[in-house]
Amino acid sequence: MNVDKLFYENLFEGLFSDPCQVEFWDGDINQFGEGDTKFRIILREPIPKSEIIGDSSLAFGEAYMQDKLEIEGSVREVIESLYKNQESFLHKNPSYLKLVKFISNGVRKSKENAQYHYDIGNDFYRLWLDDTLTYSCAYFKSPEDNLLQAQKNKVDHILRKLNLQKEQRLLDIGCGWGELILTAAQKYHVKALGITHSQEQYEHVRSRIEHEHLKDWVDVQLLDYREIKNQVFDRIVSVGMLEHVGKEHLGEYFATVQKLLVDGGISLLHSITGRDEKGTNSWINKYIFPGGYIPMVSELIRQMESHDFYLLDVESLRSHYTRTLEHWAQNFEQALPLIRESKDESFIRMWRLYLQSSAASFNCGNLDLHQFLFSKGPNNHLPWTRDYIYN
Repeated sequence: MNVDKLFYENLFEGLFSDPCQVEFWDGDINQFGEGDTKFRIILREPIPKSEIIGDSSLAFGEAYMQDKLEIEGSVREVIESLYKNQESFLHKNPSYLKLVKFISNGVRKSKENAQYHYDIGNDFYRLWLDDTLTYSCAYFKSPEDNLLQAQKNKVDHILRKLNLQKEQRLLDIGCGWGELILTAAQKYHVKALGITHSQEQYEHVRSRIEHEHLKDWVDVQLLDYREIKNQVFDRIVSVGMLEHVGKEHLGEYFATVQKLLVDGGISLLHSITGRDEKGTNSWINKYIFPGGYIPMVSELIRQMESHDFYLLDVESLRSHYTRTLEHWAQNFEQALPLIRESKDESFIRMWRLYLQSSAASFNCGNLDLHQFLFSKGPNNHLPWTRDYIYN
């Protein structure tokens, strides 16, 4: 098959901010950029030009998954080098940046999307998450904090912000494996309800409730937030769940929180945020988080204002998520012998690319992580300074 290699040479010319080598399928090696080579890309076979032009994210992501493209060096450094080069065709030519067509996430579709990502096995997540199975940005109070300590710090940080009072009712929308609701009940003696779409998370939380004798204080249900009826709560928290709601349903999320909160009630939203309106890319949408959407900070604040919430506090934890992902990626690589017992190489390469590209995105500032604290109506009972969070 005749392949116009000139297309690929032009493609890699000026693509990265760092000098690199590219080895083509015929053995030819080209140097791009001046200076010491930082990484090497091996194209084992050509990627169809139409796929690169039509959807570069999907084309390169699938080529890496299928071992048609190999990277010698750090996967994260390659992606950061790509992000940092504002002069590349990816940044200059919008036609190369294909946006995802957003599909409405109704209740059934939301459940399917969540189960696609979270029900691939608790045993898999145990191999590279911390002992609490917390799968969201940690909070590093010092460089010496390990992942487990940082995840406990994060839960404590959130619960302090909520200013919980004894016997209040707390709802956790998207409770994961339950660390936050269990800690809230144990430390603050609140009545906590966690909801999740994941069968495996649900069973894990139920087991922990039984084991820790918290049936009178904690409940977990397989439920969509829109399915909660005839209940109200003093506090509502959502950690890493809003990213699954979808662009078309952001208003529905805030309307539901407004309905479920008591007057003066407080909600904390912990969410990845983006810097543009793209929301996600097609590779992530197809293989990692179907139906996902990353909102901008301005988008979320407009939603809060339009639903008559009072914004109390906003905090960026972007650097904390970079560090969290570094821990996850390192744990993932160390666990490969065990992961390979149940997962094939395509799956492994997919997850490596997901973790490393996410770390690159947060480190480069393409993505951020924000915590928003807001109330239903004015709340005049919160302390006037942030001392209550840090003391």
